This record gives sequence, structure tokens and C-alpha cells, in this order.
Amino acid sequence: MKINENLPKNRAALLADVAEMYFLQGKTQAEIAKVIGVTRSNISRMLMEARQTGIVHIQINRPLRENPDLAQKIMDRFNLLNARVLIVDQYSELLSILGKTAGNELTSHLKPNFIVGTSWGTAVSAAVDETDISIKIPGIKVVQLLGALGSRNEQYDAHAIVQRLAGILDAEAIFMNAPFLVDEAGVAKSLLSNKSVQEAMRFSKQADIALLGVGSSEIEYSSYYLANYVHKNEILEIQSSGAIGDVCGRFYDLKGNMAAQKFQERLIGISVEDLKRIPIRIGVAGGLAKVRPIIGALRGGLINILISDERTILEVLQENN
Repeated sequence: MKINENLPKNRAALLADVAEMYFLQGKTQAEIAKVIGVTRSNISRMLMEARQTGIVHIQINRPLRENPDLAQKIMDRFNLLNARVLIVDQYSELLSILGKTAGNELTSHLKPNFIVGTSWGTAVSAAVDETDISIKIPGIKVVQLLGALGSRNEQYDAHAIVQRLAGILDAEAIFMNAPFLVDEAGVAKSLLSNKSVQEAMRFSKQADIALLGVGSSEIEYSSYYLANYVHKNEILEIQSSGAIGDVCGRFYDLKGNMAAQKFQERLIGISVEDLKRIPIRIGVAGGLAKVRPIIGALRGGLINILISDERTILEVLQENN
């Protein structure tokens, strides 16, 4: 596309034109300079400005590198359906790499009329962001497995995660219109009898596959605390019960046994028993802070497919000797 002498007054439009010629049309900076009527160095500065102002986004799709031998070891140790152990050089990229792998794993299992259940958290949110499907699969439903935090942060907003994934999969979204946690067990029982909540629970029990995060009870890593949903004293009380992690809000100790029972009686979400009945349960977690939570989740049978990184899995295997 040529630009005439009457250059657009809108600077953003001009930068976009220059970027299109360079990145999409493959023109050299010298060729673009002749079209625009400026020097090559001006074009170089325009391209830099286009990147700095967000007009141009550069994404490098680096091939995922995995350690299949380590994956097989963790599968054998915990009798898993599958495991994906990623080699991560830059830990700033950990969440994105885990998310991309989890998204790939999720779509590889989808079949027509499948029901997909989701929890929430940073890893689940990253997996949703990285999910891509070229051929739409008919009849998919995405159901919210536990109530909403009510957070404005989309990483912790269960409604937003369901809506985003349903949009990607061209699926029907089924929301659990209730808070994740209430003040009293009696209130939780009352809400669970609500018609709308019961519908979500019914679909949750029928789920064919679940996309799950593995949470930590440590204050600095707890989604509930970071989302300002529970106070510090409550997290400390959860820890005092022996809880080291949670999946779908269900806390467990290092042996995989349920913990923090009083807290769990106030939750609105799928039960542990129903969660374990979901045939495919993909757990996404990485980083050394998740070593003990992953061990507990695996021992408790809460997940049967694990997406993690090499360094974390080495520690998991070592601690589980």
C-alpha cells in the first residue's frame, strides 16, 4: 500500500502503515522511505515508535521443550493418565509456557458434547489465554466448578474464566451464580439448594474433563488471600489444620487427606467425591512454591494429568521418595 504526499494527520495511522509495509509486505526500510518520502533512519525510528506505543506487538512462538523421561517417571510414581514436564529457561515465562501446554492438553481431549469444568487462579487463567482450537467441536459446554470470588482480577474471577473459555471453544457457558465462600455452613447449604446453583452443580457432576489449578496455603501464594477474599488469620487457621494446598477450593494435607473441614463446609462448589469422578482432571502448577501442594494433590488423587516444569518435578520426585 502506497502512501501519497498527503500524509495522514493521525500519527498512529501513519505508524500502522509503515509497520504493515515492513512486517506484512516485507518491504525494506529503504523502500518504505521512498514511498513515505523520508530517510531510512526516519523509518527505523517510526518502527521503534510503533513497538513502543503498542501499535506493533511482537510474539515469538518458541517451540515447547519437554522432558518425556521425567514425565514418565511422575506418571509411573502416581499412576497418572499423562504428564507434561516442560523445560523452562526463563522462569518469567513459566506461567505462559505452562498455560500453552495445558491449553494444548485440554483441546487434545475434547470430543463433541463434552462438558468442561473449570476452577480459577493464575495458572488456569493462563491456560485459557493460551487455548486455541482450529476446528470447532460441536456441543461443548463449559461449567463453573466453584463459586465466584467476585474479584475484578480476571485471573481469580470464575465467571470471566468460564466466559473466556466458552468464547474460545464456541461453547455454552454455565455459571455458578453464588459466592465461593460464605460466613456460615448453614448459608452454604441454603445456597446449594438454590435452583440456579443446583443446575451448575448438576453439570459439574457430569463433567468429562476439568481444568484445575493447584493452590497453596502459604500466605504469599494463596489465591484467596491475594484476591483479598480471606484474612490473614483465616489462612493461618487453614494452615494449622495441616493444609498445604487446595484444588477447587478443597484443602488437603501432604498425604492428600482433606483438611480445614470447617472452612470447606462454607464453600459453594463441587465436592471432593464428585471432583474425583471427573474422568480427566488436568492440574496446572509450577514453581518450587507448588512442590508440596502438587505432592498432596497427586497423593489425594485430585488430578490425573499434570502439567508442570522440570525443576518442580525433580523436587516432587525427590521429596516423595
